[in-house]
Amino acid sequence: MILIADGGSTKTSWCLIEDSGKKIMFNTEGYNPYFSDTEYIIESMHKNMPGDLPVDKIKEVHYYGAGVHNDEKAEVVENAMKVIFSKAKVHVDHDLMAAARALLGDNRGFAAILGTGTNTCIYDGEGLEMNIDSLAYILGDEGSGCYIGKKLLSDYVRGYMPKNVRDSFWETFKLTPDDILEAIYKKPLPNRFCASFSKFVYDITVNIEYSRNLVKTSFKDFFENLVSHYPNYQDYEFNCIGSVAYNFRNVLEETALEYGMKMGKILRSPIDDLVLYHQNHKIK
Repeated sequence: MILIADGGSTKTSWCLIEDSGKKIMFNTEGYNPYFSDTEYIIESMHKNMPGDLPVDKIKEVHYYGAGVHNDEKAEVVENAMKVIFSKAKVHVDHDLMAAARALLGDNRGFAAILGTGTNTCIYDGEGLEMNIDSLAYILGDEGSGCYIGKKLLSDYVRGYMPKNVRDSFWETFKLTPDDILEAIYKKPLPNRFCASFSKFVYDITVNIEYSRNLVKTSFKDFFENLVSHYPNYQDYEFNCIGSVAYNFRNVLEETALEYGMKMGKILRSPIDDLVLYHQNHKIK
C-alpha cells in the first residue's frame, strides 16, 4: 500500500492506494513546518485520519508539503510520518514538486501554486530547475489567498472599503478592527486567518467591481514580482494549482495574457494527477 499526501498550509489531501488499486481519500488540516512542530502533526493526525486506516500495511508514504523548503523543515514532517507510519518508507518533498508533477508530468514547463500561499518554478521534467522564493506571507506570497485576504482586511481596518462591502463584511463576520489586529499579531496561524477571507472576496455580490479590482491587483503583483522574473517566461504556458487560481481563473487568465503567457492547466488540487503520476512512476 502507498499513501500520498498533498499538504497545503490549510488542508492536506491524502490518498491511500491499496494493493488492489482501490483508492481511499481523506483530508486533515495542513501541516506547514513553519507553524506546526512534529508533536503537533502527530497529535493532529491521530485525531483526524480515519480510525480504520491500515497504518501497519502501508509500505510507502510520499508527502509533499508547504513550507518544506530545506532539510530542517522536511525533518519536522518526516519525523512525524515515521512515528505514525512506522513500517513505511517515508519520502518528504516540496509542495511545488507535487504541483509540477501533477501539472506537467515528465514535461518541461512553468508551474505555480496559488492557494493559501504562493509558489512558482521552472520544472525540467524531473526536478525543479529554478524557483524564485515567494518569501512567505509576511514579505511576499503575492496573489495568494493570504495576500488577497490581507488586502481586504487592510481596506476594512483603514476605512477604505466601500460602505456596501463594509456592511456585508460586518454582517458576515462581526469583527472589529481590534479583533482583526489581535488575530493577526497575537494568535497562531495568522496566514490561515488572512487567507480565510479570500472566500468572502469570491462571494461578494454587493460590489463586483471592488472584489474584481482587489483580485486583479493581487494577480498583477504576482506576475510583476514573481512570474515575470523567470528568464523567457513568455515562452511557457501558465500552469497553476490551488483554490485561488481555480476560483478566480477568469481574472487569472486575463492577467496572464496581459503578461504574454498563454494559459495551460488550472487545477483546484493536485492529488488526483499526483496519484496518477505515482501509479506510472516508481520513485526511489
